[in-house]
Amino acid sequence: MILDPQALGFEACFFVLVRTSEHEADWQERFLQALRARPEVMEAHRLAGDIDYILKVRVANARAYDVFYQALISEVKIYNVTALLSMEEIKSTTMLPL
Repeated sequence: MILDPQALGFEACFFVLVRTSEHEADWQERFLQALRARPEVMEAHRLAGDIDYILKVRVANARAYDVFYQALISEVKIYNVTALLSMEEIKSTTMLPL
């Protein structure tokens, strides 16, 4: 069953770009544990290029995002965080192009 986030009160979807100056294994483990412990994080990807990670975060509103953000940066040191608010979800699917 796929639930409708907006119908459940999770109206804001942020894509969070994370850059870190830390690349040690212990930092990465703490960061991954912090992400796994946060139910707001729906997806997390490690990237190649200038951005180290991208997160898909679903929350009720901007205030709830700030609570998430403050909790995350209190748990792990992060060099730079950029949050992008999705204005409209145009396409979302779990189907693979078989």
